[in-house]
Amino acid sequence: VQLQASGGGLVQAGGSLLLSCAASGRTFSTYVAAWFRQAPGKEREFVAAIRWNDGYTYYADSVKGRFTISRDSAKNTVTLQMNSLKLEDTAVYYCAAARAIFIPTAAETYNYWGQGTLVTVSS
Repeated sequence: VQLQASGGGLVQAGGSLLLSCAASGRTFSTYVAAWFRQAPGKEREFVAAIRWNDGYTYYADSVKGRFTISRDSAKNTVTLQMNSLKLEDTAVYYCAAARAIFIPTAAETYNYWGQGTLVTVSS
């Protein structure tokens, strides 16, 4: 599976951004797709994930209620709608995929990674 992330940019605090991750080479159908982020000087952290076959979602507490992960099976794409962005959301965001039944939150569980896309939230 090859993953291609896009949609990062500069946004003011309180604003919104939409990140997209397109998969090629294999469909997501038996996978969990997720977003992680890594801020400067910090470890990569789990943001949100979706189980492709039934759409079950799981979020980190820090983004719950502000971010929404969704999938488009026809386009084999997963998106992350980010609203009410905060300064602390600034990071490089990565999409990832893993063959799993339960949703893993540990980065090392994911086998496939896209390149990062930078999200910068300004005051």
